[in-house]
Amino acid sequence: MIEVFESIIPVFAIVILGFALRKGGLVPADNWRAVEELCFWIFFPCLLAMTLIKADLGAIEFGPYTLTLIFTVCSVAILTLVSWPVLHRIWGTTGGQFSTIFQTTTRWHGFIALAIVIKLFNEEGAALIAVSFAVMVPILQVSNILVLTAFSANHRLSPLQITKSVIVNPIIWGVSFGLFINLTGISLWQPVMTMFDLLGRAALGASLLVLGAGLSLKAALKPSRELLVGVFGKLILTPVVMAGWALWFGVSGLALTVLIVCAAVPTAMNGYLFAKKMGGDAELYAATSSIQTALSFFTIPVFLWLAQNYGSGLI
Repeated sequence: MIEVFESIIPVFAIVILGFALRKGGLVPADNWRAVEELCFWIFFPCLLAMTLIKADLGAIEFGPYTLTLIFTVCSVAILTLVSWPVLHRIWGTTGGQFSTIFQTTTRWHGFIALAIVIKLFNEEGAALIAVSFAVMVPILQVSNILVLTAFSANHRLSPLQITKSVIVNPIIWGVSFGLFINLTGISLWQPVMTMFDLLGRAALGASLLVLGAGLSLKAALKPSRELLVGVFGKLILTPVVMAGWALWFGVSGLALTVLIVCAAVPTAMNGYLFAKKMGGDAELYAATSSIQTALSFFTIPVFLWLAQNYGSGLI
């Protein structure tokens, strides 16, 4: 267990550094947004593309792995949606609050997942994370926008706008390009490969700093029942559901561990922007994501340890 904790300390140390840099004012507030855009549009797609270009895709059992991802995303989404009538009737949860609960429960912070997996399992694990992006990002993007649209009276998106939000997503482009080059066997010009590699190396450190800079201590100090639902749904329910489907489909070893990492990381910060633009509860999102990030330092090692020590024995 100690080794697992030690393996993620560098990841969360960089997150804390980002928070300290923002609070200390060393980096101007407007600059963080620019760094975030660079990570999303340039650095991270390059990292995913390079990971898939160099990956041994033949060693990955795509069937059980992808089915586990799909069934987990759908199961967690359905369980969350089923809770709406109960939350609304008992607690008076509003549509905006519920859309934020849905987002903070279903979205995942792939930057953290990739950083942890690369630290623990190098390129082999990174290839599995890239596959997770390819499977989960389109489903989560569409489902979250649909829920935001359904629970907001003033912010509606047409099917064309929803489709466009998926098509223009740079993560999809990075994954698609990497898979295309790998599967076709095309040899890229070495200077191009070097350029992609250098840009990709900037992704993890920069994205973790941005994550830390985006944490809201002020919002986190205003706990609510809806916040607790989002924290439980993401940090406890999702890993348990992922583990259940993984064992059902016979996934074990490294693939099982990577799946658990995907499920155990906190929610993605980009959901805050969607909540703000589409009538969700942005303040609740900021508070929930901040609490999730802090608590995940303790929950991720626990689920990792369970997956590595007991996962294979249950199959």
